[in-house]
Amino acid sequence: MPHTETPGTETVPAARLRWWSELPLILLVYACYSAGRLLARGDVGTAVEHGLAILRIEKALYLNAEHPLNRLFTREPWVGVPADFWYASLHYLVTPALLVWVFRSRRVHYRAARTWLMTSTFIGLIGFTLLPTCPPRLLSAGHGFVDTMAQYSSYGWWAGEASAPRGLGGMTNQYAAMPSLHVGWSLWCGVILWRYGRTPTAKVCAVAYPLVTTIVVMGTANHYFLDAVAGAAVMGVGLLLAPVVMRTADRARARLLPGSAPVSAALAPEAPDSGSPALADRVAVGSVPAGAPNVSDGCQTSAGERFPRQRESRTGSGAEPGASPQDAGDEAAAPAR
Repeated sequence: MPHTETPGTETVPAARLRWWSELPLILLVYACYSAGRLLARGDVGTAVEHGLAILRIEKALYLNAEHPLNRLFTREPWVGVPADFWYASLHYLVTPALLVWVFRSRRVHYRAARTWLMTSTFIGLIGFTLLPTCPPRLLSAGHGFVDTMAQYSSYGWWAGEASAPRGLGGMTNQYAAMPSLHVGWSLWCGVILWRYGRTPTAKVCAVAYPLVTTIVVMGTANHYFLDAVAGAAVMGVGLLLAPVVMRTADRARARLLPGSAPVSAALAPEAPDSGSPALADRVAVGSVPAGAPNVSDGCQTSAGERFPRQRESRTGSGAEPGASPQDAGDEAAAPAR
């Protein structure tokens, strides 16, 4: 059966999205993000004040889960070491892997998913700039936190001062704790897996990955709980702004390249599989192109017919001019059927 598009869903032409154009774009955005984090270091004293203020708010609201988690990760290496590997690695592996997966197998949804991720990342960069925040691990020892990345640095490739590879710790902004994009990006991954994953395993991973990441960023003393909440909020704002960003990009493309067609696509559930035996029951009315023959129970009707041998009345009196008595009888019996 030929593929049928769901009404209201725009398909991104395959010629518009190629990996050799997408990869430089993603690398450019990530380079801008990394450079922005590096430049937006802020004042250390201000960052410490912001961190302590967040800690006071959490204690007042009984949301301070960082201390018990950090004590567990510090006391139990079988928990702390895998958590440090999780924090230092998956952030940079799972997100691009899912981008590639969506690009290859869910192409119609790729542009919206990529735009959502990039928009949220830039919003997070604004947060790093306006609200430099000292993570719990960099507070003075009197506040009760232990830097597990430093404690277990001999187990991994990261340096004692940051989750970056050894020797590159000075090239990171260690006061960019608010919002937590570790949590934000993991939430994006969870939504993508939940929407487009077709197996129970994908659904379980969609829930487990952002949940475990939230626990890890607090247990390793890299983020406060409110950092995680802010990361989720940033992703929500990015999701709302993504359609606006795509429309703006389409208008800019239309001005720069006259005659080019817009390629926006909504981040929506997928169209029914064309190979499904119940496809005809799920295709919305009106999705059949005008003038195309209607098909029902193996009987093909011509244009102007609702059902086989039941023609549209042009005069409102019943049968068409010239219709046979049998046709008129069929139309008269239609209400009874």
